[in-house]
Amino acid sequence: MAGKMRIVLDAGRGFDWTVANMKTKFLAAVAGMGMALLAAGCISTVSGTHTTAMSFGEDSFSGRYERTPDQVYQASVTVIKNNGVILTEYIPHDNTNSLRSLYGKVDTRKVWINVEPVDQKITQVTVQARTRAGFRDQDLVHELEKEIALQLQSAR
Repeated sequence: MAGKMRIVLDAGRGFDWTVANMKTKFLAAVAGMGMALLAAGCISTVSGTHTTAMSFGEDSFSGRYERTPDQVYQASVTVIKNNGVILTEYIPHDNTNSLRSLYGKVDTRKVWINVEPVDQKITQVTVQARTRAGFRDQDLVHELEKEIALQLQSAR
């Protein structure tokens, strides 16, 4: 009986490679998660704030209209309210009162809109959108910018 017991106890030594293999896989998983966190960055939004980002590159789109900043801003507010919810309206104090921004959510996307005058007759609107995970959503950006243009056209 002692001989059989010794075989069972010695069998554990033959499986040491599985523990080492599991440790290697665990460390690789931790390193992979660390790399993912390092890849995540912080970007500036069109409203002057910052947000997390997983993909870099162009995530905003601008349009220029022959309208006053107030008209373009009101059209932007209407478009966001029709598609989602406004969370913050922002007028930077270090600029003139003609520069205005808003932050909202459309579905699960974060959306920023900035309205600023280019000259006496032209106003520029810039739309930016990111997913909950921080990826850019150019389709939504273009859609919202077009809806702002249509809202301005219908207000004539």
